Amino acid sequence: MALRDLSQIETFFGPDNLDATMSHLSSTPNIARLRTFVVSFADLLSRHPDEPEILREGGALLSELVSRDDWLPEEYAQPDPVYYRQYLLHADSAQRFSVVSFVWGPGQVTPIHDHTVWGLIGMLRGAEYSQPYVLDPSTGVEKSGDAVRLEPGQVEAVSPTVGDVHQVSNAYEDQVSISIHVYGANIGAVSRSVYTPEGERKPFISGYHNTSLPNLWDISKELKRE
Repeated sequence: MALRDLSQIETFFGPDNLDATMSHLSSTPNIARLRTFVVSFADLLSRHPDEPEILREGGALLSELVSRDDWLPEEYAQPDPVYYRQYLLHADSAQRFSVVSFVWGPGQVTPIHDHTVWGLIGMLRGAEYSQPYVLDPSTGVEKSGDAVRLEPGQVEAVSPTVGDVHQVSNAYEDQVSISIHVYGANIGAVSRSVYTPEGERKPFISGYHNTSLPNLWDISKELKRE
């Protein structure tokens, strides 16, 4: 859904963030930042690193990307009034990794779910809570420690080895939050699970909201400026 007037923008982004939001909507996205990230992450994986190295070095790359909020095109930052949205920004041709924009409307929350692959979550705009869980055959799913609050520029890791089950929520009841996720697969095509509080497992495949990707590779304007 396109945001066409100030009343819609205030509804979705909150009046306190109106100036920043108008800047996002009116400026040309610096898509080169995403291209640089994609190339750097592909170079990292080409070295065949182990998972700790991917999470450490890949996390640093993602932190650098989300430390600047001037590159995400508007069409991949649009919320839904009811459900969070998942926009594919890039998928590696060998499906070694995917980059996804998660857009959280005010107060939106995920079910308790897993990933089955390594993942990195970087906060771009707003804030979110990630509540980790553990699976207990006798009691179902139980919270594992306190929820982690992610602020812009911060990165969190998930995987079956470091903790894979969590529930994510927008930290704000009056504005949109956006996080950028990187997964060790084409995550929208991975068979995963959501969990009831009693521990019942329900399989799902998330897919993506969008049907077209941002154009990272048209560098003609950059070349003309040289």
